[in-house]
Amino acid sequence: MSRMERRCWWCLLALSCLLQTFSAHSDFYTSIGHMTDLLYTEKDLVTSLKDYITAEENKLKQVKLWAEKMDVLSATAVQDPEGFLGHPVNAFKLMKRLNTEWGDLESLVLKDTTDGFISNLTLQRKHFPTDEDQTGAAKALLRLQDTYRLETNIISTGDLPGVTHKSPMTVEDCFELGKIAYTEVDYYHTELWMEQALKQLDEGEESTVDKVTVLDYLSYAIYQQGELGRPLELTKRLLILDPEHQRANGNLKYFEFQLIKQRKAQAEEAQKEGKGRTKRQTSDASKKKMRFREPVPERKMYEMLCRGEGIKLTPRRQSRLFCRYYNNHSHPKYLLSPVKQEDEWDRPYIVRYHDIISHSEIEKVKELAKPRLRRATISNPITGVLETAPYRISKSAWLTAFEHPLIDQINQRIEDLTGLEMDTAEQLQVANYGVGGQYEPHFDFGRKDEPDAFKELGTGNRVATWLFYMSDVAAGGATVFPDVGAVVWPKKGTAVFWYNLFPSGEGDYSTRHAACPVLVGNKWVSNKWIHERGQEFRRPCGLNETAR
Repeated sequence: MSRMERRCWWCLLALSCLLQTFSAHSDFYTSIGHMTDLLYTEKDLVTSLKDYITAEENKLKQVKLWAEKMDVLSATAVQDPEGFLGHPVNAFKLMKRLNTEWGDLESLVLKDTTDGFISNLTLQRKHFPTDEDQTGAAKALLRLQDTYRLETNIISTGDLPGVTHKSPMTVEDCFELGKIAYTEVDYYHTELWMEQALKQLDEGEESTVDKVTVLDYLSYAIYQQGELGRPLELTKRLLILDPEHQRANGNLKYFEFQLIKQRKAQAEEAQKEGKGRTKRQTSDASKKKMRFREPVPERKMYEMLCRGEGIKLTPRRQSRLFCRYYNNHSHPKYLLSPVKQEDEWDRPYIVRYHDIISHSEIEKVKELAKPRLRRATISNPITGVLETAPYRISKSAWLTAFEHPLIDQINQRIEDLTGLEMDTAEQLQVANYGVGGQYEPHFDFGRKDEPDAFKELGTGNRVATWLFYMSDVAAGGATVFPDVGAVVWPKKGTAVFWYNLFPSGEGDYSTRHAACPVLVGNKWVSNKWIHERGQEFRRPCGLNETAR
């Protein structure tokens, strides 16, 4: 029975009771006074019924608008699912819709529709994103904002580089981002996104979020960052809108008191500064002479390289990089059909192979990997246990040569071109990076302080890395080497290769690398980690630690 049918049933029941009352007191007609009471009772029933009809029509209208909106959105999305979700705002909003908005719709129509829809929605909710998913997508947007130095307005309007499915953010979306940042005690991003929500409200955008709530969050976030003037002004604005706001009234007095106290302390400090200025001028001048250029912190360098900034090769070093047709010393398979090889960097030596894996091969690898994609893990350097980490945001799967002939062919191709033994290499790892997907700076090889890094494999350290790019990325997603400034951009159908160890077996610390966050697009890669065992005659040891 639908909600409308049940309500009508209750109305009929009430009317039946009323009629029974009429029957029980059939002498109502003898008193106009009693009958007037009944008129008012009936009027209330009619008013209640009309209110119910209006409410149901409004709800039906909301549901219809929602259905039409979702129909248009899903029709666009399914035409190019990976391209659509390659836009980080679309990915975040998908998490938000399925975790929050569909739940709100369920509450709205829970008793207003057939049991079939409700049972289906309830069943599907088991597979919906969780609060953790929504928070993760929000954090990814914030990470992209920081790494690529994006203005909140740029993200909110959806005007990101390389986008094909532009998706603006509503006030609710901006507020949700700010609220998630707030729960993470990230007041910097709380301020940015609450300001954006307020800006869109001031511009006249209609929203279920009111200015009072936004101002409350915004003033507190700014205060937590050590500022008093702006929180005071925002609190005054809040109280104009809601003079009875209890917390704001308390904050107003507190901010005014703290501001007076701060100004007094600054005045006293300025007075002391004036007396000691002459003495310090001499010492400051001597300190300037002693200053030296400090190295750029790794995190800053990593983000600069992700944006395409940072170190560039000198013309002399650039002149030593070449493109060539490569057959690995006349390998029979590639003698008549050599591959295209390009030098990407000189130290460490990084080469790229072009057109090394076809579109059909890529699609097959993705097809094999998709059912078993799981959150990528890292090996804890202390415990050796595999665990997830916030600095590695991707899903991965492992494919063996026994599963499909194509994997065996790919392994053989890597062996033919590198000349290295594949029997002791790790399985082919396929990785897919989602919204804001990244892998922060790391080494592929085990360092001296990690003697048991690959002990369970029994194949020695990771001597080299082969990395296939199985998709183009519209924006972001580069592989960068922060210590040397190398940047390798994804290009579908290519692969890059480098050695992690010197011939002596010592680790090459310049190979420390990272996968930059995917700003727009969908990044698929697959890699092969090649180990020392079996390379004794294929790559003989050098005579000194850094022999090349």
